[in-house]
Amino acid sequence: MARPIDALAEEVLHLSTAERSRLLDRIVASLDADRARDEAWDALAARRDAEVESGAEAALSGTDVVARLRAELG
Repeated sequence: MARPIDALAEEVLHLSTAERSRLLDRIVASLDADRARDEAWDALAARRDAEVESGAEAALSGTDVVARLRAELG
């Protein structure tokens, strides 16, 4: 018989931070419906990070990005 969610949550909360983190990673991975999409986003993020780190592209603040989006949509 399956354990009630509250009992399971109580047990999980007694795990160490590292164990809870590993468990969370596994749970999130189990919900992943489109691994290829996520891998593509990860690759894009890594590429953009490398561009910013190398100086090829400038990083923008969140405020600047929102302002640009509002201007484009407005």
